[in-house]
Amino acid sequence: MSMLSNLDLIRRVPLFSMLTPSQAESLAGAVSKSHFQKGECVVEQDKHTNALYIILSGRARVLMTDRKGGEVILATLRSGDYIGEMSLIDSEPHSATVTAERPMDVLVLGREDFLRCLHGNMGMALAVMRGLVERLRNADRKIGSLALMGVYGRVANVLLEFAEPDENGQLLIKEKISRQDIAKMVGASREMVSRVMKDFEEQGFFETLDGGMVRVYERRCIPR
Repeated sequence: MSMLSNLDLIRRVPLFSMLTPSQAESLAGAVSKSHFQKGECVVEQDKHTNALYIILSGRARVLMTDRKGGEVILATLRSGDYIGEMSLIDSEPHSATVTAERPMDVLVLGREDFLRCLHGNMGMALAVMRGLVERLRNADRKIGSLALMGVYGRVANVLLEFAEPDENGQLLIKEKISRQDIAKMVGASREMVSRVMKDFEEQGFFETLDGGMVRVYERRCIPR
């Protein structure tokens, strides 16, 4: 990653795909590269950072914490996702904490340069708006599942969310998700999630493969 120039990196980021060549070159002089180790905090809930972070590689988790120290995992962010745009737009503190779930390389863009890009390029402004709408829809779905679904339904949704089709079109979770993390995503205890996962495995909803990967079967495809 270090061998690539800022301009090369900018051209790889979907958010900046609408920039003209001159705008991209101007932005290349405004961004900087940074690295976060696993577990390191990128932005902190109720704090300001005045910067936009665009993930080039690695993975991050979005956490919300209450006054008693309880945590809820709101989302997982990957390459191409960005962090901190809401706080830059409304000047309010961050609504959640984002930590590196894996070592991450990011581009960092200051608030003034970010707002200048939005004012100077409608395509980028629309891309940010689409990102905000997508997060709002995801939040609505999460709220709906917490209000309307039992723990079984919420755990099933998490498994399906993390599963990706393999070369045969079957759903596969390649990365290990701990029971504790699932519990934080669905608003339940770890013990309850373990019980649900055991029931799902016995019913054939999923199976654990060699190497820790998980094959997920949608209900209509559950083997008998």
